[in-house]
Amino acid sequence: MASPKKEGFLTEEQREVLKIAAQKAEVLSSSPKSPTKLVLSEIHTKGGGGGGGGRSPSSGVRHVRRSHSGKLVRVKKDGAGGKGTWGKLLDADPDSRVDPNDPNYDSGEEPYQLVGATLSNPIDDYKKSVATIIEEYFSTGVVEVAATDLGDIGSDQYHHLFVKKLVSMAMDRHDKEKEMASVLLSSLYADVITSAQISQGFLMLLEAVDDLALDILNAVDVLALFIARAVVDDILPPAFLTKAKKTLSESSKGLQVVQTAEKSYLSAPHHAELVERRWGGTTHFTVEEVKRKISDLLREYIENGDTAEACRCIRELGVSFFHHEVVKRALVQAMENQTSEPLILKLLKEAAEELLISPSQMTKGFSRLAESLDDLSLDIPAAKSLFQMIVPKAISGGWLDPSFLQSKEAEDEDRDEGYDKLRKYKEEAVTIIREYFLSDDIPELIRSLEDLGAPEYNPVFIKRLITLAMDRKNREKEMASVLLSALSMEIFSRDDIVDGFIMLLESAEDAALDILDASNELALFLARAVIDDVLAPLNLEEINSKLPRNCSGSKTVHMARSLASARHAGERLLRCWGGGTGDVGEACQCIRDLGMPFFNHEVVKKALVMAMEKKNERLLGLLQVCFDEWLITMNQMTKGFSRVRDGLDDLALDIPNVEEKFQQYMEHARKHGWLLASF
Repeated sequence: MASPKKEGFLTEEQREVLKIAAQKAEVLSSSPKSPTKLVLSEIHTKGGGGGGGGRSPSSGVRHVRRSHSGKLVRVKKDGAGGKGTWGKLLDADPDSRVDPNDPNYDSGEEPYQLVGATLSNPIDDYKKSVATIIEEYFSTGVVEVAATDLGDIGSDQYHHLFVKKLVSMAMDRHDKEKEMASVLLSSLYADVITSAQISQGFLMLLEAVDDLALDILNAVDVLALFIARAVVDDILPPAFLTKAKKTLSESSKGLQVVQTAEKSYLSAPHHAELVERRWGGTTHFTVEEVKRKISDLLREYIENGDTAEACRCIRELGVSFFHHEVVKRALVQAMENQTSEPLILKLLKEAAEELLISPSQMTKGFSRLAESLDDLSLDIPAAKSLFQMIVPKAISGGWLDPSFLQSKEAEDEDRDEGYDKLRKYKEEAVTIIREYFLSDDIPELIRSLEDLGAPEYNPVFIKRLITLAMDRKNREKEMASVLLSALSMEIFSRDDIVDGFIMLLESAEDAALDILDASNELALFLARAVIDDVLAPLNLEEINSKLPRNCSGSKTVHMARSLASARHAGERLLRCWGGGTGDVGEACQCIRDLGMPFFNHEVVKKALVMAMEKKNERLLGLLQVCFDEWLITMNQMTKGFSRVRDGLDDLALDIPNVEEKFQQYMEHARKHGWLLASF
């Protein structure tokens, strides 16, 4: 009979189990928490004590292993996955998982989870940013803002991607956007984007033209024209075509693009002028063209009743600041053809709800029609009554501001007192200004103004004077600046002139469609007024502070401030409307009539070469006048000098002292501020 097992003693079987456990524990790294103690604890608790009638001692033993976290955990020997356990090592049950409710649960045994963090890709961020800049530029057409925004990104090393993005976006749009893209590239060249980046961007376009052709049917021809335009604008060297052909496969469309650019565009007679004018030669619509397009789309809308298509056509015009003309013409159409009124009101309502036509443009359109009702009544006798019925419908429909009626009533009350007097003054002022442009008689004009006896309308006179001058030649612009200077000394106060310019800048958006480049013209008038001491520099800040927020006139004031503070601003602005006499003036006019400002570096090059060949320094005088009159920019002047410098070896064959002459001309140019500091 076996003697009973005493507390603290082990059977032979238990000793054997302990020996095996200790051997396995040696494999583990040493730890203060000894696995032996853990096993002994298990044996004492579950295997020790009691007689042989209990559970087999070996059934309570658990194997010990270390987790990834360094903790010791116990695993049931050859366990088959009972309740609260993990199961076998090769258990394929997809539902097997760590159970936090398991008494043996250890958080260190939880499977590692890799948490993905979104990494910011600088190239992707750059592409998104430039896409926004390009879209805004296509909407506004303001080169200066696009250049500033691109510089603010601060990723100059990626500008070749901007070239690719700009051209690829323009390729799928109208001629207006294509022309705008070429103008922007020429404007950014050298100052913001390097020549190498432009070449790299166009090379990427050539490599991607096979993909572009899937969405753009005439991609080969359009890209060829972009490349030809870049060569003509001298932002892409002619050698680019030769280098590109070496990198492109014979079967690629990119090679077709290069061949088309060479044969169809760059080899044709007068190719520079043809390429410059291919997309219209201007980034602006003429007033007549815009009005014709508006009339056409309204006529088509009345025929087919497709409101969505009409809204799309309005959006494609890209003249959001001229949408009041859409409103006015639509209302006139509704009055002329009363059966079309429901359709017209539906179109205006939907355009307002989609924010296609802004509330201010809608109100402005109604106001313009209200002002012309007297004339309209000659063709549509019931015009006034029809208009009075449409206004309440528009207000109740929620797409015309109710304040329109209040302002209309206030205007009607004031019309008897001041309206007729102001209208008469405007008519007489226009007559006086036109007579001045013919006679150039300032004393007579001052006498005529004094005879009018309406000094309170002096700002109105200034607005009329500059508006009429902007729509005429440089002679009249110069006369307007001279007259403004004389009036400031005789009868106009500085407040009158400030108020006159504020009125001009507030209506700058409307003037932009009637007068090509109105913003730049106004900036020159403002800067010239500062140089002539008609305005003080601080008056520019005063004018800007009184303009509405987000007004395009603020950009004009900023431009004027830059012009007035530039180097040699006094000399240049005094000649900004011309000022050349004799043959020099005629030569400047001829250069201006060419209408190719981005090719003026050729004028510089030929003038320098001719001056060296014929030893005629008068040609430097011509360049000085062109520079003073803003006819040839510093960028174009620098390009011209660079081209001459690059060709000195060839010129030396005909002009022995060409290098010495060129050094003299370069020093002369630097002295007079013609060249960029980087040259």
